Amino acid sequence: MENYSNDNTARRYSAHVSILGTTQLHLRNPFIIAWWSAAFPGFGHWLLSKHLRGFVLFGWEVIVNMNAHINLAMVYSFQGKIELAKDVLNTRWLLIYIPVYIFAIWDSYRTTVDINKISILANHENHRINSFSLGAMEINYLDRRKPSLATIWSLFVPGLGQLYLHRIITAFFIIIWVMVFAYYSRGLEAISLLFLGKIQQATAVLNSEWLLFFPSIYGFAVFDAYENTIENNKLFKKEQNIFLMENYQSPHFRVKKGTKVE
Repeated sequence: MENYSNDNTARRYSAHVSILGTTQLHLRNPFIIAWWSAAFPGFGHWLLSKHLRGFVLFGWEVIVNMNAHINLAMVYSFQGKIELAKDVLNTRWLLIYIPVYIFAIWDSYRTTVDINKISILANHENHRINSFSLGAMEINYLDRRKPSLATIWSLFVPGLGQLYLHRIITAFFIIIWVMVFAYYSRGLEAISLLFLGKIQQATAVLNSEWLLFFPSIYGFAVFDAYENTIENNKLFKKEQNIFLMENYQSPHFRVKKGTKVE
């Protein structure tokens, strides 16, 4: 159940609240979105709430990267072992990696530019949006949330910030993949050994090829939670303003020209 349903009287809607999360249009920096796609294909599309395309590109990155041994080659490059990095690369997989990687960056940039244009037009229409959704499995509603809390929970475990913000789809996907990366990289085992003072054993037990996925997904989880909390608060304020104006503001109210409105 929703407190307002799109009746197609508007050409564009700026947001939609569902039991799985809040999807909204807002202005974004195309270069930042493209950068996240370069950091990890799929992340840029997730930031745009294009989840299906993001899932495909993310899965492709993990599968092809591991078979081409790109992360392992990067580790050897960081260690100055250039010849070993060249030898470990699997060119049969590497050659299909490059075009899709470039496509992910280009498509996220192009899509961001298009969505920015649609966002401006939707804001001009200023049509009503739903702010409450109730279903058998979940309940979601617009409310003010603290960006600092979203950031802190994401720093504890990637995905918790998205749960706090009720971005269920993104949260579920991040948490599952963090578990996969943690298991195959043996990162938690290494941390346990590190606490025991067994530094050499902690280093030896790590699988660097899987571990190299962690910085990207960790940083993305923090950034996504923080940014979307801010935009969620803006959307809450906008929806509340529209409601108050429609139900409580006198139709004869006018702001005089030159009057500053806080």
